[in-house]
Parts: sequence; structure tokens; C-alpha cells
Amino acid sequence: MRHHNKNRKFGRKRKVRNALLRSLALSIIRYGRIKTTEAKAKELRPYIEKLITLGKTNTLSSRRIAVARLMNQKSEAKKLFEDVAPKYMDRNGGYTRILKLPRRQGDASKMALIEFV
Repeated sequence: MRHHNKNRKFGRKRKVRNALLRSLALSIIRYGRIKTTEAKAKELRPYIEKLITLGKTNTLSSRRIAVARLMNQKSEAKKLFEDVAPKYMDRNGGYTRILKLPRRQGDASKMALIEFV
């Protein structure tokens, strides 16, 4: 039985998997939208939405937590708190959308575009 084992593993160990999610989160904050595989986009969605919810409460402790989760990239954390999160102050979740794209040419992997609403 797979109780409490809903996270995808991507064939990676835990630290590498966490680094992958952090780098995807940095990219979506930096560029606003990224093209990735559908599984990675679905795994990234709760991670980035929790960061935006954290960004809506603009306190010192929430800033420190966000900087730690974004691999000490203070410029992206600043952008999260000053540009991204204030747009969603009146919204209760659902900050991102996933659009499905055609399969990748090389290995026919399902692709998706994840972006802020």
C-alpha cells in the first residue's frame, strides 16, 4: 500500500530531488513561466504555491524561510515578496496553471507549461 507516499521520485535521491524542485521554483519566479515535463510541473505546483502563500505574509521570519527554500537566492526571494505575492493578496490559492503541450520529440515525454495566473 502507498499510504502517505504520493510524491514523485523522478529516479533521484532525496537531496537531488529537493534541489530539482528548488531550481524549478527559482526558474518560475525568475521567468514567470517555464516549460518542463508534466510530472515535474505537477510536483512543482504545491511547492511554489506554498512559497507564494508564505510571501503574502511579509514578515522577517517568512522572508528567511523563503530564502532558505530558494537556495539562498535573495534576489528571487525579494522578487517573490515584492512582485509576485502582492498580486495574489485577494486570492486564496490557485496561483499557477499547468497547460499541457505536445509530447517531446526525442523521447515522447509529456510536456507542460507552468505559469502564474
